[in-house]
Amino acid sequence: MEAMHTVSSGHTRPVYIVILFIILQLGRHTVEGVWPLPQTFTPSTEQYLLNPQAFYFGYGRQSAVQPGCYVLDAAFKRYFSLIFPDYTSANGFLRFSEDKPFTVEINVTRDDCESYPNEDSSEKYTLSVSAGRASLNAETVWGALRGLETFSQLVYQDEFGSYFVNKTEIEDFPRFQFRGILLDTSRHYLPVQAILKTMDAMAYSKFNVFHWHIVDDPSFPYQSRSFPDLSSKGAFHPMTHIYTQSDVRRVISYARMRGIRVLPEFDSPGHTKSWGKGQSDLLTPCYKGSTPSGTFGPVNPALPSTYQFMATLFKEVSLVFPDSYIHLGGDEVNFSCWKSNPDVRAFMQKMGFGLDFTKLEAFYMENIVNITSALNRTSVVWQDVFDYHERIPKDTVLHIWKGEPASYQDELSRITKAGMRVLLAAPWYINHISYGQDWRNYYTVQPQNFTGTEEQKKLVIGGEVCMWGEYVDATNLTPRLWPRASAAAERLWSDEKQTTSVEKAFPRLQNFRCKLLRRGIQAEPLNVGHCKHEYQGV
Repeated sequence: MEAMHTVSSGHTRPVYIVILFIILQLGRHTVEGVWPLPQTFTPSTEQYLLNPQAFYFGYGRQSAVQPGCYVLDAAFKRYFSLIFPDYTSANGFLRFSEDKPFTVEINVTRDDCESYPNEDSSEKYTLSVSAGRASLNAETVWGALRGLETFSQLVYQDEFGSYFVNKTEIEDFPRFQFRGILLDTSRHYLPVQAILKTMDAMAYSKFNVFHWHIVDDPSFPYQSRSFPDLSSKGAFHPMTHIYTQSDVRRVISYARMRGIRVLPEFDSPGHTKSWGKGQSDLLTPCYKGSTPSGTFGPVNPALPSTYQFMATLFKEVSLVFPDSYIHLGGDEVNFSCWKSNPDVRAFMQKMGFGLDFTKLEAFYMENIVNITSALNRTSVVWQDVFDYHERIPKDTVLHIWKGEPASYQDELSRITKAGMRVLLAAPWYINHISYGQDWRNYYTVQPQNFTGTEEQKKLVIGGEVCMWGEYVDATNLTPRLWPRASAAAERLWSDEKQTTSVEKAFPRLQNFRCKLLRRGIQAEPLNVGHCKHEYQGV
């Protein structure tokens, strides 16, 4: 024992110093979990304690927006709860006299508080975190929202529950302007609450377009003012399985508060079985030989009444949905019913189309696009419309869904060569699931990796994650979407060169998935492991 004492007595002090140094180093924390990765991100180990009772959001004196800007005022309340999830004013958070206040100061260059986000909205922001303050500068309120999301992800807790943020410098902007999620509410009705929850998660991943594939063959849940029979006869149930005008307004308003555009899709002439239940003479009667078979095919392109109906419907849609884009569909038209119908064939002879039914579809889609152009709306159509050589305005956006899994690059090359703008959806149909880490496939998509000029590559305006609804309703929507959709979110937001490694992305995505769980999003696990705050059930 004596020998040990003599040995240790000479070394006691350095050993304590080493242990203390290790403890301090363990306490120093850098945040790697910002998702999607900002364009330039300079973290540091210098940390600042945050006290929820001495934490404030404020507007800079030079900011074009000030208190009363509802988009940001509401965001401050939302993000306070996200930043301090354990804090309630009644939980007696310990307040130390030396706690200094911390202020997040927002400066916005342009006052667009009353507007809606649009295709040209800037989402650029800079964020600088230092002792006692964070400075968030953005051109628009939409950029400020993206910066608030990033700041919320920088805040972390230690083992004792105290909140910290580190000194950080960020300059950020999205790589692609259009970053969408498609939900299909026809094959299964999604309650409004499920749509709103999805938009919360979209905002956490910086998606900015909700593509609402609202109607299709199985049901017509949109309650039209002009044609109430469409939903009263075409929805699964006329009262419980519809979206009223007030529901639609609620979705659009909720989206706007999160910097999300709502792109409605009314797909025709195919995918319209449910339309015919509430609108007689709209669909083509199919024939067996010389007699009607009692079944119906696509919209009837031979009748003037078809175009009168569509003009009235789309006028309503353009008044209800404020976005400058309307999705007109135009995909997967089955020609067999048109072929069987003598009136349609006679119309084709009169128009000089012969027996070329692609010309008939082209005629129909050109008329529909003209209707939306007259309403000052940009048409988005599935790529089939281009494949049928239709004469459509140059500003029409083509949605690429073919070419999965390997040849969508050929589609990108072919369509941009014609000078058309495109959205890529083909590799991100995440209603398809497979065992294992299929998020890796979504992460490694390269939307501009195709044969073409730099000008062609600029015509790729973004991409979209599609969640088709054959096997998806409110019971499994959230875990099937998240965090798999977040892999595509980083591809569409972040710099491609900085985000090539799936291995480097994995720990950040795992960290982000735990954040989603803590925020009440039932995101499924990526692999074996655990979160500090597991999902607690409804």
